[in-house]
Amino acid sequence: MNTTYRFDARLWEYPGHAAWHFVTLPQDHADEIKVIAAPSTRGFGSVRVEAKINETTWKTSIFPDAKSGSYFLPIKKAVRDTCNLSAGDSANITIILIDLA
Repeated sequence: MNTTYRFDARLWEYPGHAAWHFVTLPQDHADEIKVIAAPSTRGFGSVRVEAKINETTWKTSIFPDAKSGSYFLPIKKAVRDTCNLSAGDSANITIILIDLA
């Protein structure tokens, strides 16, 4: 099975005080990741990934979203600033699943 996923997604801001920004993974990718990563999930069902937007790469986790049935990927401020992104913008994203059992 695939462990690298590429997709376009629109950034959204979590409605709260912390101003966290995320993208939601496409459902077909999420369905496959749930199967591949099941033995390797961490706290809150998170899955470790290496993420990339443009030339900016960082390590983080994706988190399951019960509401959408998918995963969401946090996009930290340093990445948003480097890539000139804000809520509502679309980005081409690559994630690679890492630390799988």
